[in-house]
Amino acid sequence: MGSVYDERPWLKLYDGDLPAEIEPEHATMLDVLADTVRAHPDDVALTYFDGRLTFTELDDLSDGLACHLAERGVAQGDRVAVYLQNVPQFAIAVLAGWKAGAIVVPLNPMYRTHELTRILGDAGPTAVISSERGWHDVVSGVATALGIDIAVTTSELDLQTRDDQRLFARAERRPAAGCTDLLAAARAHAGQRPPAVSPSASDIALLVYTSGTSGVPKGATNTHGNVVFNAEGTALRLDEETPGGIFALAPLFHITGLVVQFAAALAAGRQLDLAYRFEPGVVLDALAEHGAAFMVGPSTAYMALMNHPEVSAEHFASLKMVHSGGAPLPSAVVEAFRKRFGLYIRNGYGLTETTATATSVPLGLEAPVDAASGTLAVGIPTYNAVLRVIDEDGSDLPAGDVGEIVIEGPMVVPAYWNKPEETAAGIRDGRLRTGDVGFMDEHGWFYVVDRKKDMINASGFKVWPREIEDVLYGHPAVREAAVVGVPDDYRGETVKAFISLAHGSTVTGEELVEHCKRQLAAYKYPRSVEIIDELPKTATGKILRRQLRDTTPAGE
Repeated sequence: MGSVYDERPWLKLYDGDLPAEIEPEHATMLDVLADTVRAHPDDVALTYFDGRLTFTELDDLSDGLACHLAERGVAQGDRVAVYLQNVPQFAIAVLAGWKAGAIVVPLNPMYRTHELTRILGDAGPTAVISSERGWHDVVSGVATALGIDIAVTTSELDLQTRDDQRLFARAERRPAAGCTDLLAAARAHAGQRPPAVSPSASDIALLVYTSGTSGVPKGATNTHGNVVFNAEGTALRLDEETPGGIFALAPLFHITGLVVQFAAALAAGRQLDLAYRFEPGVVLDALAEHGAAFMVGPSTAYMALMNHPEVSAEHFASLKMVHSGGAPLPSAVVEAFRKRFGLYIRNGYGLTETTATATSVPLGLEAPVDAASGTLAVGIPTYNAVLRVIDEDGSDLPAGDVGEIVIEGPMVVPAYWNKPEETAAGIRDGRLRTGDVGFMDEHGWFYVVDRKKDMINASGFKVWPREIEDVLYGHPAVREAAVVGVPDDYRGETVKAFISLAHGSTVTGEELVEHCKRQLAAYKYPRSVEIIDELPKTATGKILRRQLRDTTPAGE
């Protein structure tokens, strides 16, 4: 007898115009690119401030760079590391890597020597493509130590002339000895095609590193098939009658940016608007200038935009679909954003190992809020995906019961790079054990309660930070919130909250404790609230609870 998940109750919630399952039209992202260039040769593929590249220009430049990489010895299956912000050269580099037959390793440009050494030592790249600044500051030393002798650098000042001082006040061109300039290499091979490569859907397209639940970086082997599936799935949701492109709110080095922005834009034949890195005022100006129709990013980015002193509804006037992913989305933020700007933020859920998207909120529907915990649903499984909630023994739990979320489908990676034991433990028979705790309601909506590792044990009671954070976000003075467990001699752990204030607001920690007391059980509410200017975050917008927890002395 099958479980409730085998029955896929969420299919009843699907839009009648969308299929329950899809079969990708293409095997690889190179096939996607080729068809898009044929269909939209002169359409704009990328905007970058006042710069523009058409699909043909993007194709030609990536051909040229691929020729250079092949000439230098990059071959099928080699790894090419990319250490860049949201610049057009990122797209050129990724496509060139694929055209050379390589696996692309995207790197967070905030990584320093220790992090880069650990990841590149594991990935073993043949070549690295970096910003000039990044090369001088950190990459050169790591590349030398690891024996990486193919180096390509580029400047964030290229392919635009505006030089927005909010981002580029300290930017300067700094060519590096022994490195090839990316655009020079691409243009030197103008009109040339790289040697033919024939990747398959099962070949690895991206090696994206994720810390997972252990904190040890693991390379998720996102195949061409994984990437194409979610890219085409996202493109299907973009209404053909709605003009406008995709604004790259999420960083391209992150799986959301790579797949739901870059790869999806290629699959849909739409322009991708780039703005170097997240700076709220720059983002608002770019939205108004380029008229994007679709945007996805972490909830913290929406909070920052909403709290910008010059924000108005006109900045978001062109947007038709606004999605969130990568960080928990409080229902209070959804309602505040809709009240001010008339846009409903659609929640979503996925991991690096699911090549970004695993659930979403269908158009025409709104995610319910769990009455008991106040948690906003993360959506329903996307095409072909099956999510389950299991107990400690791996057995399916009934609807409504809380357990670990497991995901299976064409978006799940086959393995972790060079880690057979971690693969066997985390990806069993195509089913990914996420390390996230949640439940499914009777209608097929899924809710993520929290990460297993973030559970607080207060006097034997399980406390999930997300529930308390959602209550804090319901207070008008709170801009961002994070809840952690801190050591306590009596209770084992006790609950502490950190918050930053909304623009122009004031509140005391004691008032916020009382706010939580009125809405939470006695063992859940925070015993202390610390107000700080900014909560620490990753480059992708996730609040770093661990850093806050580690900086709190025992007994506080």
